Amino acid sequence: MDTAATAPVFRDATDADVEALVALIESAYRGDASRAGWTTEADILHGQRTDPQGVLDVIASPDSRLLTVERDGRVVACCQLEHRGDHAYFGMFAVSPALQGAGLGKLIIAEAERQVREVWGVTEMHMTVISVREDLIAWYERRGYRRTGRMSPFPYGDERFGVPQRDDLRFELLVKPLG
Repeated sequence: MDTAATAPVFRDATDADVEALVALIESAYRGDASRAGWTTEADILHGQRTDPQGVLDVIASPDSRLLTVERDGRVVACCQLEHRGDHAYFGMFAVSPALQGAGLGKLIIAEAERQVREVWGVTEMHMTVISVREDLIAWYERRGYRRTGRMSPFPYGDERFGVPQRDDLRFELLVKPLG
């Protein structure tokens, strides 16, 4: 990570962050801007990744947090953490494309895991990843996540999640024990 930049600040999102968070999430996953980073889904999905209501729903949910990461006073990353009994769900993970590949994502996921262990006392972190995203799955595997082979359907026909460009999209459950 660029040592000249200030250290990231972690905090829970508020309603005032919605516009910046939607822009961040869209920039990390959709359209030409997302191609600056390696997490783009631009080749497999068009349309939106999220919308203001989707972000507000996460912020407002009593069992969910939208961990927001700022650097130099700017929102640069986020992730959803949802308490689901003995495990937490990790989702809506986005890092600004300009900052991808510099170690910020590793730092965020480690902080998210620490927080859910300490705050909720959970023993596992779960996430779902589009199964054709092999590079992304490999990145999570290097962080200790394991493929389960358990698949769930992609919400074809629900444009709130994007417009699929192929017909073989599914979500695979990845799991990591939190020791």
